[in-house]
Amino acid sequence: MDEKREQPALTLQELRFAIHHAQILNGVTFDVSRGETVGVIGPNGSGKTTLFNCINGFYLPTAGKVLFQEREITRMPPFQRAELGLGRVFQNFGIFREMTVLENMVTALEGRQPLRTTFFPWAKQNRKNRERALELLGEVQLAEKAHLKAGSLSGGQMRLLEIMRTFAFGAELFLLDEPTAGVSPKMKEDVAELVRKLQNEKKTILIIEHDIRFIEKFCERIIVLDSGRVLLDDTPEKVKESPLLQEIYFGKRSPSSGLV
Repeated sequence: MDEKREQPALTLQELRFAIHHAQILNGVTFDVSRGETVGVIGPNGSGKTTLFNCINGFYLPTAGKVLFQEREITRMPPFQRAELGLGRVFQNFGIFREMTVLENMVTALEGRQPLRTTFFPWAKQNRKNRERALELLGEVQLAEKAHLKAGSLSGGQMRLLEIMRTFAFGAELFLLDEPTAGVSPKMKEDVAELVRKLQNEKKTILIIEHDIRFIEKFCERIIVLDSGRVLLDDTPEKVKESPLLQEIYFGKRSPSSGLV
């Protein structure tokens, strides 16, 4: 795309990742501007989750660079990336299921605070954290479930809790890995509404999603991965119209696609 964008929140430069002789990522390069929402789609095995694992530090790329807010973080451990403001929401739920919904939120808030302010149960900061946690839960209609175990929530409610926990921890860049997986159609709308709230907060969002109809509601760009390469990077409208998209998903080769 040729439009001038804001200062990048995330920059990937020729990112490569291999396991033994299997090349998973093959020179992935793109920027995500601050406050931008970008969708990532592609067939199974195209490298989407591996890409996220390299961005948040679970995998170390075999070549290339990852920059977050213009600072290289290629070999920085995941906890340091989180402290800088890089948040990951997992496909298989990363909440603490045996803790209550409220405890999940309070733990996220405490994660950015000095231990001395929360060590004692009667500390003033603990009361403030509980109040703030309930306020955030109220924004996603979970305040009434605050004292239930998080594992008792529905899939969609767990997703809302996990995203809100990431927000409470102070993330500026959200990596959302299939946020609608295992979520009912009704809850999909609630997840979409929460993504819009993050946009209103000027957060940067990168979403892996199979449902292009879902992400085109709020994504300015869609990146299409195939065999670990970026094959398309454009507006949702242009991506949907591209013959390459049909080729990637259905193996239908178009004479104008330029593929050999």
